[in-house]
Amino acid sequence: MTTTVDARGFSCPQPVIMARKAISEGKYPVEVLVDTVTSRENVRRMAQMQGCKVEILTQGDDFKVVITR
Repeated sequence: MTTTVDARGFSCPQPVIMARKAISEGKYPVEVLVDTVTSRENVRRMAQMQGCKVEILTQGDDFKVVITR
């Protein structure tokens, strides 16, 4: 079952905190929706530091960061 975190409209570090909480719950994949390049890169970096695999999809002006183990 996919866990979706809608972090659009939040400024850093809030998207990273929200994504880290979802990762800690261990329900993969985790999809994090963000609306800035900065948030996308910060979430990507944090997930990779946690040992996760990351795929980034562009959806219009937004991004979907898909995190798996």
